[in-house]
Parts: sequence; C-alpha cells; structure tokens
Amino acid sequence: MASRDDRVLSVLGKVSPGNALREGIDRIIKSGKGAIIVLGDSQQVEKLVSGGFKLNAEFSAQRLSEVAKMDGAIILDDQAERILYANVQLVPDPGVPTAETGTRHRSAERTARQTGKPVISVSESMRIVSLYVDDTKHVLEDISSILFRANQALATLERYRSRLDEVSAALSTSEIENVVTVRDVLTVLQRAEMVRRIAEEITAYVAELGVDGRLLELQLHELMDSVESERSLVVRDYQPTRRKRLESVLSELGAIPAERLLDLRILADVLAFSLVDGGLESPVTPRGYRQLSRIPRLPARAADRLVERFSSLQRLLHASLGDLDEVEGIGEARARSISEGLSRLAESAVMDRYNR
Repeated sequence: MASRDDRVLSVLGKVSPGNALREGIDRIIKSGKGAIIVLGDSQQVEKLVSGGFKLNAEFSAQRLSEVAKMDGAIILDDQAERILYANVQLVPDPGVPTAETGTRHRSAERTARQTGKPVISVSESMRIVSLYVDDTKHVLEDISSILFRANQALATLERYRSRLDEVSAALSTSEIENVVTVRDVLTVLQRAEMVRRIAEEITAYVAELGVDGRLLELQLHELMDSVESERSLVVRDYQPTRRKRLESVLSELGAIPAERLLDLRILADVLAFSLVDGGLESPVTPRGYRQLSRIPRLPARAADRLVERFSSLQRLLHASLGDLDEVEGIGEARARSISEGLSRLAESAVMDRYNR
C-alpha cells in the first residue's frame, strides 16, 4: 500500500504545470470561479453524492472549467481522464473533524477523510488551490515561490552531501586502520539521514513543479547518488546483532524526529549499540560490506559469502589469495581482483588521511 507521502506526491504530479488538470484549475481561477474536484469514484464517494448529473465525458481542461461554472462538485476518475459527475452536492458526515472554516473547504476536507479519495478545493474569493489527501492538506503555491525555496533547499542539500562525503571518507580510513568508534559510525548515519530528509522535501517541490522542475530533478538525482546504499551498508557493517531486519532499522532511523536526530545516542538505540563502557568512543569492527561494495564487478552474493567466511574487514584485508579462492563462487581470478581491490582501497584511504 502506498504511504501517505507517496499519495500526496502522486496528486501533486497530477496538478503540476504541464498537465491538463492543472490547466483546467488555472482556467477556473482565471474565470473567477471556485470548485470542488474529487479525484476518483467509489461506493464511499457515491454515498455522499446528492443531485447533479452523470456526465462520463472525456476529460479536458476546457470541459473542467465549463462544468465548474455550475458551482457544484465535480467527480473525476482516478486517473483524471474522465469527468464522471458534475454539479453534484457532497454531503459528508458532519462528525468528521475539520479545521477549515469555509463551506467549500470544510466539505472538501471531510470528503477526503471519509472516502480516502484526494479532493481539490479551488477558493473563489481567495484564488487558492488546496489539496486534501486523507488527513493531509497541501496548498498549491506560485511557481516562482516554489522554485525559490527549491533552489534554497538544493543548496542546503549540496552542503550536507559534501559533509556526508567527508565523514564517509573518514570512516573508510578508520576502517582500514582498524580504529573505528561508535561515534564514527553514527555520524555517517546521522548525515545520511539528514541528506535523505532534505531530498524528500525537494522531491515534493519537483512533483509540484512538473515540467518546470526537470532540471532540479536531474540535480537531485546526482546529489543523491549512492546515499541510500551508504545507509544500508553502514547498518549491515555495524549492527551489533541481526535480530532486526535491515528494512526495520532503516525505517526506525527515518522515524526519528528531526529535533532528536542530533542526539547520537538515539541512533545508537536504534542499532542496539551498548554504550555502557566506552560510550560513543567504544571501538567497533566493520564486517566489510562497505569496502567490498567498492570493488568493481563483485556480485552482492559473493560479498555476502566473503563476509560469512571472514566475518570482519581486517581478516579480509589480510586474507591470502588461497584463502579468498576457497570461498564458494570466488575462484582464482576473482580472488586476485578482490585482493588487489582491497589493497588499492587501503592505499587510497591512507593517502586521504594525509591529504585532509
């Protein structure tokens, strides 16, 4: 089932510039009219419908603006490809909670909450477009304002990604030198989580900008390259026990409130680190997933077998060609590639330490 955020992004994509639905909404605003538009039909929706008439006509921006002149609510299909009903009165349960004060917006919010279908409300007097998805409200803004905020967020993302790269490189060096602490690990996870959350905000801007956000989307994809894999590999390398699935750990990290993300001890609890003795300075040993992922053309299954066999990065670094060759599915040629690859990574990490 799609998450609430995914549903909001989906609706934003339908009303973004360049789409027929957005053009129709703009036409309604320019004509000085208001509207309630329900995106999808269901038994729950039809129970709330009173009056009006069944249209079942192909959707177009012109038709949407014309039927909006009749002042009643409009019901489209889920894909916003057909206008199913026009000029209907929606009668949602008055007991459904709403924070809105205007009649049109109260009806729209209650309908969205009661039916689970997204509802668009176009204010006639304020010329404001509000989206209601379940219990979430999103107000469409002027494109120039969204672009300004999106570019600010992108600049912030660039700074945070740069810092993530720095702490990730420092962790790699510490791994090679076998001096990793809990603080080193959690700092990388903390920065990766911050980067991910900024990217989520920009993703919403991209969805709302539509065709105007294509360049922004390209920059976002470039900046987010390998961030998700970094989070996963760090957890796989350092999670003390494997009682919790990787997906559960990542989900718990994503659920940490923003104001608590700065407390590394909160992250330590999620990974089940014991901080009784050395606290955040306690030494930890990587299993080797991060470094093995940097070796070209090494299948994930082969990396899993290597970690199962050697259990730590240090043992992998000191393994002979014969030791590597003994692992199922490795073979002499791949063993040489792994040995040489790990040696290059070790040399690069040491050089990076001196260059910083």
